[in-house]
Amino acid sequence: MAETSDSAVSGHGGQLALAALQAAGVREMFTLSGGHVFPLYDAAHQTGFPLYDVRHEQTAVFAAEAVAKLQRRPGVAVLTAGPGVTNGVSGLTSAFFNAAPVLVLGGRAPQFRWGSGSLQEIDHLPIVAPVTKHAATVTSTDDITSAVTTALEHALAPHRGPSFLDLPLEVVFSTGDGKAVAPQVEVLEPDPDLVEQAARLVAGAQRPVIIAGSDVYGGDATQALRAAAEALTVPVFANGMGRGSLPPSHPLAFAKSRRKALDGADVVVVVGTPLDFRLGFGDFGAARVVHVVDAPSQRAQHVSVAVSPAGDLRTILSGLAAYAGDRVDHTDWVATLRAAEQAQAAKHELEMQADTELIKPARVYGELRKVLAADAVTIGDGGDFVSYAGRYLEPSVPGSWLDPGPYGCLGTGMGYAMGARVTYPDRQICVLMGDGAAGFSLMDVESLVRQQLPVVMVVGNNGIWGLEKHPMRAMYGYDVAADLQPGLRYDDVVKALGGGGETVAKAADLPAALARAFSAGVPYLVNVITDPDDAYPRSANLA
Repeated sequence: MAETSDSAVSGHGGQLALAALQAAGVREMFTLSGGHVFPLYDAAHQTGFPLYDVRHEQTAVFAAEAVAKLQRRPGVAVLTAGPGVTNGVSGLTSAFFNAAPVLVLGGRAPQFRWGSGSLQEIDHLPIVAPVTKHAATVTSTDDITSAVTTALEHALAPHRGPSFLDLPLEVVFSTGDGKAVAPQVEVLEPDPDLVEQAARLVAGAQRPVIIAGSDVYGGDATQALRAAAEALTVPVFANGMGRGSLPPSHPLAFAKSRRKALDGADVVVVVGTPLDFRLGFGDFGAARVVHVVDAPSQRAQHVSVAVSPAGDLRTILSGLAAYAGDRVDHTDWVATLRAAEQAQAAKHELEMQADTELIKPARVYGELRKVLAADAVTIGDGGDFVSYAGRYLEPSVPGSWLDPGPYGCLGTGMGYAMGARVTYPDRQICVLMGDGAAGFSLMDVESLVRQQLPVVMVVGNNGIWGLEKHPMRAMYGYDVAADLQPGLRYDDVVKALGGGGETVAKAADLPAALARAFSAGVPYLVNVITDPDDAYPRSANLA
């Protein structure tokens, strides 16, 4: 067991690393067993530190990413050397695009025998460097605590993102000394003149709109966003983890009239999200754009914006709220959008009541809305089916929505579910998956079952890769490589792994099935056979 004196620690490499992690507020590790990282397991076992293991390394990193995003603190995955690390690269990349402060600790073949062909000997750094903020190999046991702290400081510094550390075999198995201290992260103060310019532009606009993204939640700026919107009377739309920043009942919260808002706006304020394909690459016609980002590195380079304050989002949004200059009355603009919002909501309500022979995804979400608690954590892992979730589900509280983000990586579902359940032992955790996405990670239901982490999974099973099949047929008149096995019993897979589940083919059976799922107390999958001809109407330009 590591010996400690104030911040001084001594012990083997695993104990030194764990001490540094605990000093940073880390409360769990996610991993898949591998001999190169046994000392980290020993340190956790000897101290009762929670250790969650999975069936595929990507799940471990996705779980760490979920913890990092939901709790706004470092999430940690421990991966063995070689394929253990490379299997986790998609998770690292997802964390990179989603600004999640994840630390991956990787095992590494021994330095003293490097080049001789040790098991799983490969230099990981060139592979992970493009998708991390910091990547390094620790070459001395005495350097482990400081290396972990430095890696965490990089992960937490704006703009947040993942870090990676290699721990060679002889380094992590040897003993040494170090100091376990909390990471120090500097708050980036924005330029007050740019904040003033942004506030003046918004206040003087006739038809302003705010779009709030994931960094609003990640930067703990939801209250400041609300204050800014209320002070300037600006309608707010959201994407990613920005959803729920304002509750759906708030008079300035909007979700269904975004196209009308963006078509009519003269100033668009995008806060905490990139001007990427989800937002038309920042082209809002004649509207002037205010791009509020948490670090200068996030300023858009591909499009001209009117002003782009960079720094702590709470400070910037509080500056907007405190603006004391002249302002235009936006009451009529808000009322116009509210009328459009209500009309679209009525249309959606009818869609969610669809009583068709083949179940429409809209009906699934109509029933889900009735059983999801206000603080339920909803996780999207899929294409068309999850796109419908974004249309019909409206998170009520901040930090209750997880999706793959702009990288669009399928297979996040079980890892996100594990991280969410570890974070919230008593909340509903609901994973929404297409049947294509289910194939990426469903085996990790066994990990959830074995470690008593109940979640509800709802699979929209249309037997196709819907996101590809419909566009390909429209483009070429045919499709290839876009079919899955119709009616596959994903619920039987979950039952075989120790969970529960059932298949639903009639809309009238959905309420009872969902009720059984949320009361089961085990991982439970509701396999809903949906209409393969129902295609989500897309308008986003991907390139």
